[in-house]
Amino acid sequence: MKKIILVVFISALILSCSSDDGRSSNPNLPSIGFNHTVNLDLPQFNELKFPGNFEVIRIEGVGIKGVIIYNIDNTLYSAFELSDPNITPSSCSALSVTGIRAESNCGNDNAYEIINGQQLEGEGGFPLLRYQIRREGNILVVSN
Repeated sequence: MKKIILVVFISALILSCSSDDGRSSNPNLPSIGFNHTVNLDLPQFNELKFPGNFEVIRIEGVGIKGVIIYNIDNTLYSAFELSDPNITPSSCSALSVTGIRAESNCGNDNAYEIINGQQLEGEGGFPLLRYQIRREGNILVVSN
């Protein structure tokens, strides 16, 4: 009897689990692939050596409209797409970043936190698109 209950419990547990692959897909932003390195020894990236600072990278082929990199604690960094995730890319969809806040330039109230990507204000409900980032010595590698 215990074996039957165990099998039923495990089966129910397995069937209740589902993939979250579709949840992270944002229909507003196209999927792109890139790999970009940031050398922290270069003077233009000096601010990224200190926790609480950010840098916006606007280079063609790096993200859709660019990438926001934020230094959390010198070992942990966050990297997000610069495009407003709740509108399709357009001439105004690149966000403006001040402090830890990224705001839309398209006449809406969309605002996001660049530490965790969560939407702070506005409509749409999608968080900032997160990119992978890792530190290798004084090099940051950002990719999608």
